[in-house]
Amino acid sequence: MLDKKFDPAAVEEKHYKLWEDNNAFAADHTSGKDPYTIMMPPPNVTGSLHMGHALTFTLQDILIRYNRMKGKDALWQPGTDHAGIATQMVVERRLEGEGVTRHDLGREKFIDKIWEWKEESGGTIVKQLRRLGASADWAKERFTMDDGCSEAVRKVFVQLYKEGLIYRDKKLVNWDPKLHTAISDLEVEQRETNGKMWYFNYPLEGEDGKYIMVGTTRPETMLGDTGVAVHPDDERYKDLIGKNVILPIVNRAIPIVADEYADPEKGSGAVKITPGHDFNDYEVGKRCDLEIINVLDMNAKLNENAPEKYQGMDRFDARKAIVDEMESLGLLVKIEENPMTVPYGDRSGVVIEPWLTDQWFVKADVLAKPALEAVETGKTRFVPKQWENTYYEWMRNIQPWCISRQIWWGHQIPAWFDENGNVYVEMTEEEAQKAAGEGVQLTRETDVLDTWFSSALWPFSTLGWPEKTPELEKYYTTDVLVTGFDIIFFWVARMMMMGIHFMGEVPFKDVYIHALVRDEHGAKMSKSKGNVIDPLEMIDEFGADAMRFTLTAMAAQGRDIKLAKSRVEGYRNFATKLWNAARFCQMNGCQPDAGFDAANVKHPVNRWIVGKVGDVAEEVGRQIEEYRFNESANSIYGFSWGTFCDWYLEFTKPILAGSDEAAIEETKATTAWVLDQILHILHPTMPYISEELWESMANERANQLISSAWPEKVLDDADANAEMDWLVDLISTIRTTRSELNVPGSVKLDVYLHGASDVTAARLVRNKDLILRMARLEKVEIVAEAIAQGCVQEVVGDATVFINVVDHMDVAAEKARLEKEIANLDKIIGGKEKKLSNDKFVSNAPAEVVETERTKVAELTEKNNKFKEALARLVSAL
Repeated sequence: MLDKKFDPAAVEEKHYKLWEDNNAFAADHTSGKDPYTIMMPPPNVTGSLHMGHALTFTLQDILIRYNRMKGKDALWQPGTDHAGIATQMVVERRLEGEGVTRHDLGREKFIDKIWEWKEESGGTIVKQLRRLGASADWAKERFTMDDGCSEAVRKVFVQLYKEGLIYRDKKLVNWDPKLHTAISDLEVEQRETNGKMWYFNYPLEGEDGKYIMVGTTRPETMLGDTGVAVHPDDERYKDLIGKNVILPIVNRAIPIVADEYADPEKGSGAVKITPGHDFNDYEVGKRCDLEIINVLDMNAKLNENAPEKYQGMDRFDARKAIVDEMESLGLLVKIEENPMTVPYGDRSGVVIEPWLTDQWFVKADVLAKPALEAVETGKTRFVPKQWENTYYEWMRNIQPWCISRQIWWGHQIPAWFDENGNVYVEMTEEEAQKAAGEGVQLTRETDVLDTWFSSALWPFSTLGWPEKTPELEKYYTTDVLVTGFDIIFFWVARMMMMGIHFMGEVPFKDVYIHALVRDEHGAKMSKSKGNVIDPLEMIDEFGADAMRFTLTAMAAQGRDIKLAKSRVEGYRNFATKLWNAARFCQMNGCQPDAGFDAANVKHPVNRWIVGKVGDVAEEVGRQIEEYRFNESANSIYGFSWGTFCDWYLEFTKPILAGSDEAAIEETKATTAWVLDQILHILHPTMPYISEELWESMANERANQLISSAWPEKVLDDADANAEMDWLVDLISTIRTTRSELNVPGSVKLDVYLHGASDVTAARLVRNKDLILRMARLEKVEIVAEAIAQGCVQEVVGDATVFINVVDHMDVAAEKARLEKEIANLDKIIGGKEKKLSNDKFVSNAPAEVVETERTKVAELTEKNNKFKEALARLVSAL
């Protein structure tokens, strides 16, 4: 017998171990089954499970478990990412505690320390994914720096270099002056800041007393100015184009150039151009052939290109000193407050500098063309479709991809330089030496590759490429990539480019983009706000199934999840309901029978439920296949709690208490069989409780639930469906009326049906006792004449139903209550609608606040309409 309460902690570890021991997660390329493949987005090896992980891995696990049950050879390819900068920082902080720096150890020993850390602590997130119930094929787990992936990375780099698609150049990059490396745009955090705009006069060359005013938010970079830009159509400056100004402090003549980047409406309309320290200025400099001068070093201190007194000065100290000097020269015009965004390194927390340095780049525009065409022609499909536009926008305006990083942990670039600066790119040092010639002294490039470079190869490097393995043959192209919108550019697009270039086919058929998990008010979760919900804490308190089901039920396409602890608790109650239903079955002798044939049941209520569970299996399967996860959860929830527990189990109580032995045995077997089907349908979303009940409800099972087949529809009896659906509709209508009009539950009502057909009359006779008991009625009968006085009217099927409520309630008090509720809600809704019609509020308030207000209006309006309908029905009964 099942315990009184479901204890998730008691079953989760047990079943996960059994699944692994039985190789339930394993794909088998030698099987004749059709493949179904998902590449797990590799979490950082430094990571811990957060709510975004919980969402994406739950959805992936649902797809894998469902397709496994559908008879596919389902491969969920797991692995972790070496996470270059993040991992290096973790280990460096650890060494700091020992009073050691990486430079004290040297590169080789430091990297050894990182591998040691990985072996000790790098498996945390994988353990946490197991707690969530992730059924990945862990025996095939990969790491972006394992031997196979490393070989693939070298092969790709060498081939792209020799095809002219990788090159080395001096360009502006996002430079982190603390970590001493270039970083990607993804690793740059834009922070809203109240800064300042300083306006300076630059003297016109040879024209005493004449100036052009420029504005800047970064005075320290003015020492590297090489031009001033004005709009070509700006009448104020047309005569000055081609002339020079004298750059103050440096006393260098720099030209005034015409470029549309200058905005006549902003500031003075003239813009100082520093090509070596601003991405926009760099482009202006290229168009106008301006000199590029770098005035900062790798630490963001002023270098040898600055006047001597500024050399070695920190950038922010230099800012103050330069402003002071400009003021003493009489060239500081004014200072204004200036709200602005400032780029910070998300790891280092320091302001990022656009910095001119030698880096390695990929010609992304060349690789992007076939990747763009693949989505345009439907070879790869985005779900929801709107995300195709984000992909198109980036791919059509793609820039060279900076792939080098100045750190030690990562894939060291396979390039060697001779003493003359010539470069040799080969798979090994021996091959590079051979290319350079015997006796030529070679030095290896110290830079490593951007983490996203190895991640871009994930769909094929994990399957054994560059070898032509049977796994690669079977599982590539994969079926779907499940990921967040924030890495469409950085990962999805790059996997598309690399997959098509090296495999000749797209890496995945579908890209499902899920939304963000926010707090219950729609705000982004962050430690600083104190609104983070830890998925592991939710699992500890409510169980993994409740956590998974909550995220699934809220995962509507294109809509962010507003998560509250109460929602998880609510779905824990659903698990409890299911557990109690199973206990009810056990107590009533409803035992699974391996020989039971559900297609041949006789009793209408049993034929109805057998057909209904087949319908919901088809419906949930279709919804999962179409990535409508929230609908799949709501469908099985509604069937399990409503159709099965609230209706079928209640309908069958009189049968089980009766004397018809054949009906009793059939109903017991049907009940057990339907519960089994529910467990099958629930399994992808709630694997633990479904597996536990599957094991507990029968003395012996042929196999675990995880390895069982998805249910199929075996019966569809239109007459039984029509009768039982009518019965549900009639009882529900009476219950709703009683509830909305506050009729006490203890009162038994009189109900009359008018205009009923012979079929309806026969249904009433057959089910009269059920209706009286479940709707709490004194009587229910068919009448020849309509009874309007004292009755609320409803229509059910072909009959008008008169429900006598007036005799059992204080009509005046109820009418007053409803009118008060309506007036109160009208006032609240009116206030919110007024706020939403205010353009200032809509434009200034955070998007999530506006969306919350709109949702609230819709919810309140729906509630108010129910009150109005109830009032109208009450008035009509008087």
